[in-house]
Amino acid sequence: MAAPRTALLAHLQTWRPYTLWYPGLVGLAGATLAGAHPTTGQLTVAWAAPTLGWVAGHYLGDYYDRDLDALSKPQRPIPSGRLSPRTAVAAGIGCIVAVAALALWANWRAVAVAAAAMAGIVAYSRVLKGRGLPGNLIRGVLTALTVLFGAMAVQPWPPWRALPFALVFLAHDTASNLVGTLRDVDGDREGGYATVPVRRGLRRATHTAAALYLAAVAMACAATELVPGDTAGYLVLLSAAALCGAGAFGLLLRSPGHLAPALALRAHAVLVAERLVLAAAVVAAGAGAAPALALLTPLLAVSVITQSRMRSRHEFPAPPLTDGGPSLPEPRP
Repeated sequence: MAAPRTALLAHLQTWRPYTLWYPGLVGLAGATLAGAHPTTGQLTVAWAAPTLGWVAGHYLGDYYDRDLDALSKPQRPIPSGRLSPRTAVAAGIGCIVAVAALALWANWRAVAVAAAAMAGIVAYSRVLKGRGLPGNLIRGVLTALTVLFGAMAVQPWPPWRALPFALVFLAHDTASNLVGTLRDVDGDREGGYATVPVRRGLRRATHTAAALYLAAVAMACAATELVPGDTAGYLVLLSAAALCGAGAFGLLLRSPGHLAPALALRAHAVLVAERLVLAAAVVAAGAGAAPALALLTPLLAVSVITQSRMRSRHEFPAPPLTDGGPSLPEPRP
């Protein structure tokens, strides 16, 4: 049996703490768009349920990817033996049950949204992840559902103004997920995963992701008229997010045909931070810039620090040792 410290670290690595704060922030964004005065309990549900669903997706995704990871990422918790497949499934199911309980407590209608999201997580992890653009698209749909769930944690039905923002996150996270596949082309090809870069090449995948990202920014700009609260705060944070996105895609578009995995990871790492800023912009739209910045500042700091310390080791196996030590330096995001 693994030592408690080793097991705890394996769970922590499975959670990906550098990504863990995003779904809750998106849920809060949906709650602030509801146009009411949410209670502490409602805000807690809007934050906690999407976060637990995200963690469930990581557990189940790592379970379904265990054979592929054994080929290309043997250092990860399941293929390395630090987390058993049975434990991963049990933890994922436990998170799903908690999501259902929270949704039922907040608004019985939201249970249907939560159920659709959980079905999407399983479909993505089990089937669609290796099927090209449909897999990327379902990831965007999951975040769009998170916006609607956050709104329904506050009132029975999501307001119509939440729908354009849900579409923004749909396009954005489809693009971000597609960027996430650029670093794994060799491993995905070996494992039989027909992702967009495997099927269409890095150039086509990069250009498709850039187009989707531009569509997300354009829709976010068009939605300015629907902002119920702090329009200036929304636009400032949206501009900051767009600048981060431009930096990420600038890295990719300079060499789309011969993209090194470390560079692809670096670009996606920027998007992991950028999407927190985007979600905070929508929080500012409903609740004002001050609460949005109060949430964003610590979450962004934790995400950046944990990415720098954990992510490269999670994505790339350690380089082989030679008589003189490592043959290549470990890539960093």
